[in-house]
Amino acid sequence: MQGLKISKTGIYIDCTIGYGGHASQILKQLSSKGKLIGIDKDKAALEHCEKTLHRYKNLQLFHNSYDKIRDILSSSKICEVNGMLLDLGLSSPQLDSNIRGFSYSVNSDLDMRYDLSQGLKASDILNTKSKEEIAEIIYMYGEERRSRMIANKIYRMRPIQNVFELVEAIRTSTPPKNRIKTLARVFQAIRIHVNNELTILKNFLSLFHNCLSVGGRIVFISFHSLEDRLVKHALKDLSLKKKMKILSKKPMTPTKEEMVVNNRSRSAKLRVAERIF
Repeated sequence: MQGLKISKTGIYIDCTIGYGGHASQILKQLSSKGKLIGIDKDKAALEHCEKTLHRYKNLQLFHNSYDKIRDILSSSKICEVNGMLLDLGLSSPQLDSNIRGFSYSVNSDLDMRYDLSQGLKASDILNTKSKEEIAEIIYMYGEERRSRMIANKIYRMRPIQNVFELVEAIRTSTPPKNRIKTLARVFQAIRIHVNNELTILKNFLSLFHNCLSVGGRIVFISFHSLEDRLVKHALKDLSLKKKMKILSKKPMTPTKEEMVVNNRSRSAKLRVAERIF
């Protein structure tokens, strides 16, 4: 909230509104003349926001991808906004869901789609891709060195339909040391591929600047190095072109106290920048 430096009458976008945690804090600081636009690909999250934030008449929700902000602003007859928040993390309800397949600790169908109306889910990819393609996904998006061994085991165990079958494939192809990290990397990699996350982020980073007013701010919260690296380089490039001023020379990370209260925040990195031209 400090990074956004909210004006009571400003227009803001929560690019991944999720279940409304940040949105509720933004809305509390806006007057009736201010406005918040919330975007998410997860229809269940938007339905939750409609119920819990219904008293705010200055909230407008869109079932869409955040890289479509130009179209969204155009449909709302808005040229520029005063601030944007892009929280790239999964929400706890998504992780804890027993039907979505995002977490390696909750058994369910291997879905992993944010938007349930899109075509391919995780099990489709794991059961149709070649060994080489699966290994490439795990290595590229999870930075997992044992990607080939894991992909080979997945291939031999097919069809893989649920979370615990994938966990078993990973367990039987990796040593016990650091296995939790391996599980996290593999699930991250498959989720990123299913939802085309890095391409969407790259698209957004190429266009968000023109949607901000001069003096407007953007706050990024990323949860793994692939995302953070893209954000860091994009902001640096805009800074060199004298278009953005980076307000966080180093990313802000959670305190030890925060990690005790909210363990899922442990890998978060927050960056802030302001449009200057």
